Amino acid sequence: MHKWWKRLRFIIHVRRFLPFLFEFFVSHEVPRRKKLFSVGLLLLYIALPLDLIPDWLALFGLIDDLAVFLFILQQIMKMAPISLKEKYNL
Repeated sequence: MHKWWKRLRFIIHVRRFLPFLFEFFVSHEVPRRKKLFSVGLLLLYIALPLDLIPDWLALFGLIDDLAVFLFILQQIMKMAPISLKEKYNL
């Protein structure tokens, strides 16, 4: 149950990650390969039109897109240096 609550909280507060993402990509603490990997994940997500649930199913079709986007954000958070995580309480 704790895991689901943590995921729900992450979804609700996703907009607060914008400053974190900006600093992740401009920080000298983050190695270039991690930045390139993150950009690659985002581009792959945008470029591939594959969906588990078709988008024409309205709300249900957006759920898989949201899940992939949140997965990418979580991976970026895991790659961030500890100092950056502490700064944004992640």
